[in-house]
Amino acid sequence: MKKDTRLILAMDVTDRDAALDITEKTAPYLDAVKVGYPLVLAAGIDIISDLARFAPVIADFKVADIPNTDRLILQQAYRAGAAAVIVHAFTGRDSLDECVAEAAKRNRDVFAVTEMSHPGASDFLASAAEDMAKMAARCRVTGVVAPATRPRRIAAIREIVGDLTIISPGVGAQGGSAVDTIKAGADYVIVGRSIYQSYDPAAVAKKITDEILTVL
Repeated sequence: MKKDTRLILAMDVTDRDAALDITEKTAPYLDAVKVGYPLVLAAGIDIISDLARFAPVIADFKVADIPNTDRLILQQAYRAGAAAVIVHAFTGRDSLDECVAEAAKRNRDVFAVTEMSHPGASDFLASAAEDMAKMAARCRVTGVVAPATRPRRIAAIREIVGDLTIISPGVGAQGGSAVDTIKAGADYVIVGRSIYQSYDPAAVAKKITDEILTVL
C-alpha cells in the first residue's frame, strides 16, 4: 500500500453504486479501501476489482479456519484483485503460516488481527493479543490489526511487532482518535461510518488526513 495519507476507508455499505461513488470521491485522501462481507455478499466479489480502480483494496474477511480453507479463501480474494487480506491469528501458527505463504506466492499482503476495536474484544481476545502479536511477527505477516479505541494497546503491540505495519480500526464512530492512534504507533487509521455516512465524505476524509499530517 501507499503511505501518503495513512487513511484507510472501511467501506461497510451494502449498496454497490454507493460504494463506488463514495470511494471515487474520497480516493485522493485514501491509501486503501477496506471491504468486508456485507458489501461482498451484497454486491458480489467483483466489487473488489471495481473498487481497486480507485484505491488498493483490503479484503477484511477475518479468515479463521483450518490451513487449507484459509488458503482457498485467500486465493479467491487475491484473484478478485485484493491487495491484502485480513485474517485472524487465534486459529494458530499452521493456519497463519498458510496465509503468509499464499500471500507471498502472489506478492500480496496479509494482516493478522491481534485485538479488535469493540468492547467485547476484552472478553477473550485482549488477554491473548500480545501472544498473537508475537506469533504474527514470527510468521512474518505484513502487519497486524490493533484497536484505535485503545491506544495503549497499540503501543504495547508496537513494542512486540517492531517495524511491521499496524492498521487500526475504530476511529470516528467507535470513539477512536486518528491523532492518538498515529501517536501510539499505528501506521494507518481505519475509518468507516464517519466518512461514508456523512453528507460530504470527501470533506471528512480530507479533514482526517489533515489531522494525521499534524503529527507526522
